[in-house]
Amino acid sequence: MKLTVAILLASTSFAQQFEVASIRPSAPIGPGGKVDVGVHIDGAQVRLVSFSLRDFLATAYRTKMTMVSGPDWTASERFDISATLPAGSTPAQLPEMLQALLAERFHLKLHKEKKEFPVYVLLPGKGPLKLKESPPDPDADKDEPKGTTNVAATGSEAGVNVNLGHGSSYSFVPNRFEVRKLTMAVFTTQLERYVDRPIVDMTGLTGKYDFALDFTPDDYRAMLMRVAISAGVSLPPEAMRMLDNVSIGGALSDAVQQVGLKVEARKAPLDVLVIDDALKTPTAN
Repeated sequence: MKLTVAILLASTSFAQQFEVASIRPSAPIGPGGKVDVGVHIDGAQVRLVSFSLRDFLATAYRTKMTMVSGPDWTASERFDISATLPAGSTPAQLPEMLQALLAERFHLKLHKEKKEFPVYVLLPGKGPLKLKESPPDPDADKDEPKGTTNVAATGSEAGVNVNLGHGSSYSFVPNRFEVRKLTMAVFTTQLERYVDRPIVDMTGLTGKYDFALDFTPDDYRAMLMRVAISAGVSLPPEAMRMLDNVSIGGALSDAVQQVGLKVEARKAPLDVLVIDDALKTPTAN
């Protein structure tokens, strides 16, 4: 059932708002398609770098970017937000403050609906689990004092490196997806950016793990193209034809078997946040 726009936007009017906030277009993509993305919180200062409107909304409404839909530009156009938290607030209130800011500056019209999607379900395999549980790391927070958050991602034609903070990270470089200190929930959220449908974690695993998945060169290239498509990049016809010849589900199934897991293709009802209308250029700061 759809939630009305009025209900969605009315909820933001009661949220605490940023003391000061600016939204500006991000710097152009660098040589080799390099993109730097990040979330930086230091005390009251907040900076979100090179996010699409869909990325902002996923953070604001505590959902996945793949569960936000709207015009193509909402995935491709990128913005930086610099803001100051009001006195007495905490970073935990950041999503609600983002809701209010985005509604005001982009004149958003949204609704939520439940839709049935083809999904990949991640499950334990029949054999022994080959995941290595991450050992405790007393130094994980040494470089991140209390009250700070630093999440950074760099992507280019050479691959993707993501630092999620507090010792958690992953890299997707030629033919290998390598994970350090991730829960299955975070792993599936990150991995589904590279495939052709959402991934639902049904492993029942609650720890944090270190592991690596190996892919063939063709599968690796296809998955990098998938993340480009999800970011709103238009690929040439020859690249799209190549994608048609690669089974992403088969590639994913072969990879997770390496660590004792399995993937099943199913359909499942999921909650989607739909952008009905938004300004392509936000109102002045």
